[in-house]
Amino acid sequence: MPVITFKYQDLKDLGIDLEKDELINTIPMMASDIEDYDDEEIKVEFFPNRPDNLSIEGVARSFKGFLGLETGLPKYDIEESGEKVYVSKEVEEIRPHIRFAKIDNVDFSGDKIKYIMDFQENLHWVIGRDRKKVAIGIHNADVVEAPFNYIATEKTENSFVPLEMGEELTPEEILDKNQKGEKYAHLIDKFDKYPLILDKDNKVLSMPPIINGELTKLSEDTKNIIVDVTGTDEKAVNQALNIICSSFAEVGGKIKSMEIVYEDETFISPDLTPKERNVHVDVANELIGGTDLDAEDVKRLLEGARFDAEILNENELKVIIPAYRTDILHEVDIVENIAIQYRINNVEAKLPNLATIANEHSWFKSEQTIRELMVGFGFQEVMSLMLTSEKNHFEKMNQEEIDHVQVARPISISGTMIRTSLLNSLMEFLEDNKHEDLPQKIFEIGDVVYMDDENFNKTRTVKKLAGLICHSSANFTEIKSTTSSIVSNLGYSMELSDSENTSFIAGRVADFTGDSKNGQIKGFFGEIAPEVIRNFELEYPVTAFEIEFIQ
Repeated sequence: MPVITFKYQDLKDLGIDLEKDELINTIPMMASDIEDYDDEEIKVEFFPNRPDNLSIEGVARSFKGFLGLETGLPKYDIEESGEKVYVSKEVEEIRPHIRFAKIDNVDFSGDKIKYIMDFQENLHWVIGRDRKKVAIGIHNADVVEAPFNYIATEKTENSFVPLEMGEELTPEEILDKNQKGEKYAHLIDKFDKYPLILDKDNKVLSMPPIINGELTKLSEDTKNIIVDVTGTDEKAVNQALNIICSSFAEVGGKIKSMEIVYEDETFISPDLTPKERNVHVDVANELIGGTDLDAEDVKRLLEGARFDAEILNENELKVIIPAYRTDILHEVDIVENIAIQYRINNVEAKLPNLATIANEHSWFKSEQTIRELMVGFGFQEVMSLMLTSEKNHFEKMNQEEIDHVQVARPISISGTMIRTSLLNSLMEFLEDNKHEDLPQKIFEIGDVVYMDDENFNKTRTVKKLAGLICHSSANFTEIKSTTSSIVSNLGYSMELSDSENTSFIAGRVADFTGDSKNGQIKGFFGEIAPEVIRNFELEYPVTAFEIEFIQ
């Protein structure tokens, strides 16, 4: 999960005058966790649903409400800058969404530049999915002039000096020669042109989502900034900009709006208009449990959570939600904030007044049978997480990316999606254990999730069994024989057909289907392709199979 580090003095400078021990005891009560601390600074871990707390300014704002120092909805004034950003239609297929803001009267003295850079990168993780959905640029506003242009440039045109480099490079060269360029090239290198942000004199501010230009580098002397946020998800772009602007405003930054001009529409950004949602007193008491709150109590607690609230009647309140609170999606999210402000330790614990009788699900009986069978074939069981990453699941397995369930607020780059196959998890296990003796024979029984518009939640969960064999002479004949025996012992027939599975060597892979009295199966087996083996840094042949159980 995202971790921010700050000095105790930083909080005191922002109006939170707590001693170290009191601070350490208070932070966990605010739905966060302490990772580490010493006599000067503290590392605090926040859940991904609160990106507004990933800056020291956001933490101080939440603290003030929690301690009753400042309550109610923070008010941030926005002035018109009169400046415009023109968006080329050519960026529509690359990174179509962009929002800008100017912020005057900023302070980058001391450690503040480091703090804002850490804040920016945490937002890249939590909201931006490692810059795929959102990328943020923060620039010295005093060295460039409006109007600004967001364009798609030819790869060999508009050379500029990237941040922390001393020579001009073309956009194409940046992807090859710059560390950030190499890391994030996969986000744009499939396009014929690359995005750039220019000022009126064609000076380059940034090449999103890759890198800013050295021209607009921040320093301790910087007093006025421009914030650009680009991305593939319009909602996420707006959310990131709102969070950044609100944080700067907490410490005296003057927010100025800018006009974003597309070919067919115009936006004014940032838009810090609060949201509204109703909450019910009886729902709050029921969900929290052990409380007997009335409407006035709920109003007071909501104001401590930095919301505004209006009592509509004795059981219902209208809640005014600040724009930086991107996590409030449902009434239960509001109730969670009421519970935090009430102090969860003050809630009376009660045992539920119910009794249940459980029966083992039929699948678990089948699973045990499969497990015993696989052990009998000499395989060792592996249990991995359902979460994985697009890179490991698709790119390293040499597969085209398909629709899949994405994690809205991933806590790490390794857990950005829910798997549709078990194979990459097994390959990762081999990679982590390549120092062990061969042969290695491993298997996993687990769930995968497919997108399915016909189901109410738009997803479908499927049971699968997969296995890998790794040794110096692993081959198609061995995995075919092994898979056939497994399928037969499970009571299924087996009908083979040609396969085009790109994770395997062409001509050494087969698809199959099968039937039994318990249902149907489908799957594949074969020799893993050399490029896939190299992607996982393995040195020996690998064969694999995967079976999907169709209920």
